[in-house]
Amino acid sequence: MSEKKSLFTRDGVNYAAPFAAISALFFLWGIAHGMLDTLDKNFQEMLHLKKWQSSFIQFSLYGAYCIMAIPAGLFMKKYGYKKGIIFGLLLFASGAIIAAATAPLQSFILFLLCLLIIGSGLATLETAANPYTTKLGPPETAERRINFSQSFNGLAWTIGPLIALYIYGNQSHVEGEKMMSIVLPFAIIGLAVLAVAFIFMRLKLPEITEEDENAAHGAHGTSATPGATDIEITDPENPAYITKKPLWANRHFKLGFWAQACYVGAQTGVFSYLINFVSDHDMEPHFDAKYGPYFLAIGFALFMIGRISGSALMKYFKPARLLAFYALVICILLPLVASEAGWISLIALYGVFFFMSVMFPTIFALAIRGLGPQTKRGASFLVMSVAGGAIFPLLMGAISDTYGMATGFLVPIPLFVFILYYATKGYKVVN
Repeated sequence: MSEKKSLFTRDGVNYAAPFAAISALFFLWGIAHGMLDTLDKNFQEMLHLKKWQSSFIQFSLYGAYCIMAIPAGLFMKKYGYKKGIIFGLLLFASGAIIAAATAPLQSFILFLLCLLIIGSGLATLETAANPYTTKLGPPETAERRINFSQSFNGLAWTIGPLIALYIYGNQSHVEGEKMMSIVLPFAIIGLAVLAVAFIFMRLKLPEITEEDENAAHGAHGTSATPGATDIEITDPENPAYITKKPLWANRHFKLGFWAQACYVGAQTGVFSYLINFVSDHDMEPHFDAKYGPYFLAIGFALFMIGRISGSALMKYFKPARLLAFYALVICILLPLVASEAGWISLIALYGVFFFMSVMFPTIFALAIRGLGPQTKRGASFLVMSVAGGAIFPLLMGAISDTYGMATGFLVPIPLFVFILYYATKGYKVVN
């Protein structure tokens, strides 16, 4: 059997084309996140907003995850994952096209409502994409397909800021034209997403079972009982162990939920304010804000490299230990970022991008360990924890407005300290 068939052929059917379409979903939401994380500085200058006010961009986008996670799951349970994907794409496209159409009104609040619609679409797509990658080929190669698809997400995060260069390079402070620079990028994205939705309407996709959903969330081979044998596994350190506790009674899951919320909040703050950091006139060196997306693209490239190399390192180091080491390094780097030490601070900030890379998937995997039939429900709550990205940038922005942008980068330290605790103690499954 060829390598291609071993990845994409199941029950005699080749799913390479549907897999390419699913991978396009990862690319699309990576583009959206990569581009939107550049917009804070742009809106600060165009609409004379403070940093904490511009952070409502992230509040709207990530807040949608909290609002939409459960409704999206219910929709797919009733109508199926294919219709769920199409629904998510239509939400995404609608938000982008409405944002382009209403830009001449120069309403920041209306733009935030459009981001809420976009975020709802992205949350729906993220809920659906992973289970489908498990179905589009043999179960034994499911993890390889998931990682392959997610690599498109990392690539898109790097490209997103480069698209935003058009917005930064076409600013106008004339009344009635201040937000016109967003029209073309959002219109193109909206139409492209509509085209992908049309493709999915025409595609024949297999049904998703409960087993596929569990596999997508890292619960390969779990069932409602401890295993295929008559021996009950009671050792929490055993990979086959399945807890009998109610979901929220599991300490490692509960702490994992908060660790994930901390991580997404800290990540969003760092991503959102990098352009402010490199363009702040109180900092040395500082650069024109119009070049900011280049700096963010470099950060996302390091983030992608960190994720790839981190996955390779996990062959030799336990994921929890690697997570703990990365969290510790970030706690050391952030004071360097805040020290206003010129290029040293900028290099330290790029180091933060690199060492954040493995945190989301690692925390996710540790939090759902041993949940068995509760895996799907636990994973849904972990998707909701992405809402941490809606809240934390507001605080980081307020501190930065009062004490300076450099000082703002001290604010994420307690969040990474909690992640360090989770990686050393909190992740352990307790019987």
